[in-house]
Amino acid sequence: ILARGAVPIALGGDDAIPIPFFRAYEGHGPLTLVQIDAHIDWRHEVDGVTEGYSSPMRRASEMPWIGRIVQVGARGVGSARPAELRDAQAYGATIITARDVHALGVEAVLQHVPEGGAFLVTIDGDGLDPAVMPGVNAPTPGGLTYQQVIDLVQGVARKGRIVGGDIVEVAPARDLNGVSALTAACIVTNLIGGMVRSGQFDGRGPSN
Repeated sequence: ILARGAVPIALGGDDAIPIPFFRAYEGHGPLTLVQIDAHIDWRHEVDGVTEGYSSPMRRASEMPWIGRIVQVGARGVGSARPAELRDAQAYGATIITARDVHALGVEAVLQHVPEGGAFLVTIDGDGLDPAVMPGVNAPTPGGLTYQQVIDLVQGVARKGRIVGGDIVEVAPARDLNGVSALTAACIVTNLIGGMVRSGQFDGRGPSN
């Protein structure tokens, strides 16, 4: 897919999905990874599993083609211990809490995203507030709003070239009236729309 110049977007699955997705970009770096999630996901392992729940950012940090990591929406308790937070900070990850997004706005978040870069966008459903994304396994109050998320992904598209994206951890069995599925679909639509409007595919945008 990447060799053909297409932009893959992975839909569904759990925290194990982003890891091989990121690995596919070997030789396509350096990339900036922008994550929307209630959790920082820097655990080395959970119950002996090193490529699953709570580990995507730890594994991404080990990939030489991943450079800057910007994490947005953190607020969940329990996915990381003090050691994981220290490791993330030692790597240089930028961690922006959901509280900071609400207080400072999306434009303040986008200041941490470099101009002219190549970006991977990874979205965990629980990064959004349960009011708009109830169908997740770890709903946590105080999350990002739908508008904040689409403003963020469109802002990233304006900054440079989005080379791929994923949205995971949406649990249909926990959804209410299809609200989570609708929200996820609209986010993906806005992600693609942001790339088109930025000129990424027609020679006008920063990717060219």
